[in-house]
Amino acid sequence: MTSIRNLAAGVRSMTSNAFLVEGERPVLVDAGDGFDLVERVEERVDGLAALVLTHTHPDHVGNVDDVVAAFDVDVWGFDSDHPLVDRAVADGDALRLGDDDFEALHTPGHKDDHVCLYAADPGLLFAGDLVFADGGFGRTDLAEGDRATLIDSIERLREAVDGPLKAMYAGHGPAVETDPSHDIELAARAARMG
Repeated sequence: MTSIRNLAAGVRSMTSNAFLVEGERPVLVDAGDGFDLVERVEERVDGLAALVLTHTHPDHVGNVDDVVAAFDVDVWGFDSDHPLVDRAVADGDALRLGDDDFEALHTPGHKDDHVCLYAADPGLLFAGDLVFADGGFGRTDLAEGDRATLIDSIERLREAVDGPLKAMYAGHGPAVETDPSHDIELAARAARMG
């Protein structure tokens, strides 16, 4: 069974969450910034199969070079032209994280290269900075941000999540393990009102 841990928990710096997905294929989802992620990974697993980025804002990629040097892994991301990305993740691609297959959903609006990762069978979602707990949603005032595009991406996510969602792991803040679909709905409403 896939186990997911936020290795950035307790870090007191401007960082994203960095999720270690344990199982037959250990993978990091986002690398965070400004803390010793390598040590935290080594405390849990012997190695990594990949590092997958939800997007390339600095707070999500600051530790990438250290992770690549320590574990000799490829970095997967939507923007294959980005210097940190080794392998492209296209919309609709299937990625094995831990013990489950996740579908990559291209969800721009916060940043053009943003993806969410959704596994229907276990009901798991990595939401990046698209949506957060309690109806929060990603900023659109940074480069490549666009509110109308973000709203469309949230709607696309709502349509893609076609079964029960058990847990949502966002790029910042706590995981949502009680009715995450409600938090996505709240984010959709809040983004439309703002």
